[in-house]
Amino acid sequence: MYKLDLPVDPKQTAAIERRRNAEQQRQSRIFNARHRTIGVDRPFLDEQVKDKKMREDRERLRDEAFDAENLRFDKVAQLLEAQEADRILQLNKEVNEYRTRYQQPETQREFDLWDPDGLKKDVPARVSDDDPRCGPSGLQKFAGEDLNEKARKKFQQQESRKWLTAQRMEKERAERDQRFADDLYHKKEMELDARAAKLAELEEEARRALNTATLNYNMALAAEQEAARETERQQETDKNYAEIGNHVYGDILTENPEVAVSAFGPHRVVTDRWKGMSPEQLKQIDQERRQQIEENKKLRMKEAQDEAEWDQQRIIAARAAMTLEKQEAEEARRLREELDKYNKHLAKEQLAHQNYLDKEVYTNPPTAQYFLQFNTSSR
Repeated sequence: MYKLDLPVDPKQTAAIERRRNAEQQRQSRIFNARHRTIGVDRPFLDEQVKDKKMREDRERLRDEAFDAENLRFDKVAQLLEAQEADRILQLNKEVNEYRTRYQQPETQREFDLWDPDGLKKDVPARVSDDDPRCGPSGLQKFAGEDLNEKARKKFQQQESRKWLTAQRMEKERAERDQRFADDLYHKKEMELDARAAKLAELEEEARRALNTATLNYNMALAAEQEAARETERQQETDKNYAEIGNHVYGDILTENPEVAVSAFGPHRVVTDRWKGMSPEQLKQIDQERRQQIEENKKLRMKEAQDEAEWDQQRIIAARAAMTLEKQEAEEARRLREELDKYNKHLAKEQLAHQNYLDKEVYTNPPTAQYFLQFNTSSR
């Protein structure tokens, strides 16, 4: 008969338990996603990595090109700003030199009125009993007497010649000043023309900085125009003051005949001895006034012509800016079209690759029964 209640062999039990533990450890290692490798399409992943690196390299090169272009535009803008500062400095220097050379206080006709050393140069109020400065109360000379008629007429003629000579010199000086101002204006026009030509050469390279440069240029032109107007207003004011001084302290309004000439110089008169104004003097005043009116008309006509020229320059600059903006829009549209073409090409390549995978690589897709056989054993 068979003996069924045999004792269990401890060695066999230990071996079975050891194999069971080893199987559990093996399953824990194999079924753990951290300690196993899933099969993938390595060439396709490498191709994707390569495409990504190429795309990053193209973007990096494009960013570097844009950065270099921005640096170049910044340098051009800095160069234009430095040239503008030098031009303004040179203009201020020329204005100061003109004032120093032609507008000294000592050259003004009314300088003796506010001369700080006037009291030191003055003489006593009375020198002797027959001092010509004494009035009627001094009983030195009575009304109606003209003892020095010949000397008075001769001196009056000399004074008239001096006055005409002074007027002619004043007119010549004004003409020289006007020629100097016209020369400065023509030089400025030549400088602006040269600068416009240089900006035209840099227009293609500095299209993004054109608006800023145009704004700075217009502001500089406005400041220059305002400075020119201020200079003209100052000259007109100086001329008016000089004219007022000539009439107030000259021989016209003071009515200075020979007997009213002071002994202390031709610029000093005695107002209580005025004898009247000659018809020649009135005619000369009327001629001078008409000449001034004609000069003012010419000056206003020239200002209107300058304003029209500046308006034409601003219109040309605005048209150039609009043309550049159209070119930039056309370039942006062309870049967008190229980018769309490139994206379509990439989409076609990806679609072709996906068709290749579906039709050539994955021709035998697994079923659900195929996946159920996994993860059941470590063998």
